[in-house]
Amino acid sequence: MTLYEELKARGLVAQVSDEAEIAKMINEGKATFYIGFDCTADSLTAGHFMALTLMKRLQAAGNRPIALIGGGTTMIGDPSGRTDMRKMLTREDIDHNAACFKRQMEKFIDFGPGKAIMLNNADWLLNLNYVELLREVGACFSVNNMLRAECYKQRMEKGLSFLEFNYMIMQSYDFYYLFQKYGCNMQFGGDDQWSNMLGGTELIRRKLGKDAYAMTITLLTDSQGKKMGKTAGNAVWLDPAKTSPYDFYQYWRNVGDADVLKCIRMLTFLPLDRIDEMEKWEGSRLNEAKEILAYELTKTVHGEEEAEKAKNAGKALFGGGADADVPTLTFSDADFTDGAIDILTILVKAGLVPSKSEARRAVEQGGVTVDGEKIGDVKKAYAKAELAEGKLVRRGKKSFMKVIA
Repeated sequence: MTLYEELKARGLVAQVSDEAEIAKMINEGKATFYIGFDCTADSLTAGHFMALTLMKRLQAAGNRPIALIGGGTTMIGDPSGRTDMRKMLTREDIDHNAACFKRQMEKFIDFGPGKAIMLNNADWLLNLNYVELLREVGACFSVNNMLRAECYKQRMEKGLSFLEFNYMIMQSYDFYYLFQKYGCNMQFGGDDQWSNMLGGTELIRRKLGKDAYAMTITLLTDSQGKKMGKTAGNAVWLDPAKTSPYDFYQYWRNVGDADVLKCIRMLTFLPLDRIDEMEKWEGSRLNEAKEILAYELTKTVHGEEEAEKAKNAGKALFGGGADADVPTLTFSDADFTDGAIDILTILVKAGLVPSKSEARRAVEQGGVTVDGEKIGDVKKAYAKAELAEGKLVRRGKKSFMKVIA
């Protein structure tokens, strides 16, 4: 099986501009390709993970990745998949986020001389003269065609700012610039990027009389129809300080039955023949598949040791085990008032609720237990000595923390 055939078998190919040429180039390791990452936060999310694994697969076959940090395009904001305008960030925020992205990407992609390249489009976009850009690039774009693009059509009813309208031109210019300066002949991205990516291939053809290629990957959704990387309205981050390895593991452990094999195909590096066998699994064996998915992705993102800890913690809490490495919070003397700490403060400090009002509501509704005992008194407090060996505090079935003095 060729690399391109494998990508199709894993469900990663959504649209291509020239399938025969793209297949030939990546199979022979002759693609220099880029994927863009706008730095709208200080961490990559699970939604970026598919792009990172694709880069890793292609690099292993001899192709050269360019990881493009969107320091310039983030100043504008991509309207694709949005119902409203993105929050405007300062240059300082964007630079900080870009530095965070760089550190995280280095865990997945092999950068260095002759290997992958990491670039920031702020280095060329922010220095452009607007009138010169309009003369050089603007004449290559039809407003009528742009308005037919899906990324703009869905915004027209609620209002599309002129700022955002420029995004397609900027992304297209990125491809044009990278083609000339780095020999970049291919662009990959999510399926919602198709119109923007075709803009880049057309710009290269019209300005340089040469061909470049684009391929989009399928946007993975979970069983609730939310884009991958979002759960209960919160992002699933790759930064362990924002989403712990345990929470990351549990996110994947709890994907819908209909999605688990799709996720395994797209996101893990397990052999396809093994995954084909798993397609026959039903009922309780789907839970085994979810554990495999969660373990493999946690291992890739956080390392094997953290994956083992997360797996064992889950077994301890949901399978009756007692020796797992459960997430733990240690209280200092300053956390105690007159030698005690109340349950509402514990819930907030443990990150199980965002506020004391939420903590009070959780207790009153019977959703809080400490070492298996349901807590019904919002004034319940624990002396320092009672927490000397630690207690397991739960809110609901899936949120928990061991607290210890």
